[in-house]
Amino acid sequence: MSNEPRKTKDVKDHLNAMPPCQYPPPVADWTFLTNHTHVMVCLRRDPTARMREVAAAVGITERAAQRIVSELEEAGYLERAREGRRNRYTLNMGLPLRHPLEGAHSSGELLDLLADEGAPRS
Repeated sequence: MSNEPRKTKDVKDHLNAMPPCQYPPPVADWTFLTNHTHVMVCLRRDPTARMREVAAAVGITERAAQRIVSELEEAGYLERAREGRRNRYTLNMGLPLRHPLEGAHSSGELLDLLADEGAPRS
């Protein structure tokens, strides 16, 4: 008898129980998406997330998360506004993706695809 259905259920339960900006530990040495994308996914899920939380979720240092946010801000992909002692991040969903192979698509399209409540699959 296979344990596969049980493992799948455990993984889904684990993912559903996690706070919005956390991910399970990496299962491979590489991923399909960049850390820049991962940071944007985190900030879309929680626009007031602290860099410490984002860094932990992505699996990078806090300094690397700060650098990525600065790069995204400089390129116009996000705006940072101070609210009391915290920052609120607003993503610009209309900018095109940066590589020529994906340039016909916007950052918003990619983030919509990766959203928890993403578009239905056909």
